[in-house]
Amino acid sequence: MIRVTVAYTNQEGKKFDWDYFTGTHAEIVHREMDSRGMVGFEQDKGISGADPSTPPPFVGMAFLTFNTLDEVHQAFMAVGGTVMGDIPNYTDIEPTIQISEIAG
Repeated sequence: MIRVTVAYTNQEGKKFDWDYFTGTHAEIVHREMDSRGMVGFEQDKGISGADPSTPPPFVGMAFLTFNTLDEVHQAFMAVGGTVMGDIPNYTDIEPTIQISEIAG
């Protein structure tokens, strides 16, 4: 299994619209990626660092799961522009993206 992690660092003065991220953007991800091999999609909202009195290092994260690396690359080549092009509608944070093999 392959996981695509899209992480948004917690930066002071930056915007992040949670309603849009968990509503409209999630709908776009599902509409574009479900038929292209995405088998799982989750979103996390950062609430604190390891010390509960510190802010979270990431304001939010999305996790897209696919069966194969080939499916990931084919999906993003086909519709990555549509999905990634929607990001400015909910944040001005440049996402960090990592593709990983789920090891356990």
